[in-house]
Amino acid sequence: MSDALIEIALHMAVVLALALPVALALRGRTSVGWLATALGLMLLRDALVLRGYGVVPDLFPGSDWNWTGKLLATAGLLAVAALPAFGLRRCGVALQQARGSTVAWGVFAAVALLILALAISGRDGADDLDTIAFQWTMPGIEEELFYRGVLLLALQRALDGGDTPTRFAGIGWGGVLASVAFGLGHALPWRDGAASFDATAFALTGGPALLIAWFRARTRSLVLPVLAHNTANGVSTLF
Repeated sequence: MSDALIEIALHMAVVLALALPVALALRGRTSVGWLATALGLMLLRDALVLRGYGVVPDLFPGSDWNWTGKLLATAGLLAVAALPAFGLRRCGVALQQARGSTVAWGVFAAVALLILALAISGRDGADDLDTIAFQWTMPGIEEELFYRGVLLLALQRALDGGDTPTRFAGIGWGGVLASVAFGLGHALPWRDGAASFDATAFALTGGPALLIAWFRARTRSLVLPVLAHNTANGVSTLF
C-alpha cells in the first residue's frame, strides 16, 4: 500500500475514533450511514487530489503546484454536492448570504488586515505568477468545498442530526471534526514507514479552520470561507 493510502487511512481512523464517543453519547441521534459517507468522502477527495494516486497525468507539468489534482477534486466534489442527498445550497455553493452575516464579514476584515500587516512586515519579495495564481484560487476553492461543504454536511448529519446545528456557535460536532480533519491533513503525514505529528502545524491550521467553520455557519455560504482561506494563503505571495 502506498504512503498516500496509509496516510489517508490514518486520518480517517482518527476522525472515526473521535466521532465514536460523540455517537455513543448522543445515542439514537446519530447516523452511522452518514458517518460512513463522511469517511468515504475523505478517501474520494484524497484520490482526486492525488490524481487517482498517479493514474491521471499531470496536465500542467511546468507548474510547481498541483493544478490538475485540485481541478479534478473540485469537479468531483461539485458533482457530489449536486447529488439530491447533498444539494448545492446545503453544501454552501451559493452567493446569497444569510441574514446576520455582517458580523462574520467584519471579523474577516479585521483578520485580513492583521494578515496583511504581518505579510508587509515580513516581506521577502513577491512570488512568481504561477504561485500567486494558485494560492489565490485553488486551495480555498477546493478545500473549502470539501471541508466546509460536503464533508461538513455529512458529519453534521452524522452527529448533529441535520445541517443547521446549534452547538458551538452553530458549527456543531460536524464543524469541529471537519476542522480536525483539515488540521490532520497538514500535520499528520506518513513517510518512510512511520507517522509523525506536528502539533504546531495542527494548531495553525485546525485552529483557523474553526473560525472558517464559523464563517460558514453565519453566512450559510462558501463565499466568505473561500475568500478567507485564499487571503490567508495568498497575501504573503504578494510581498
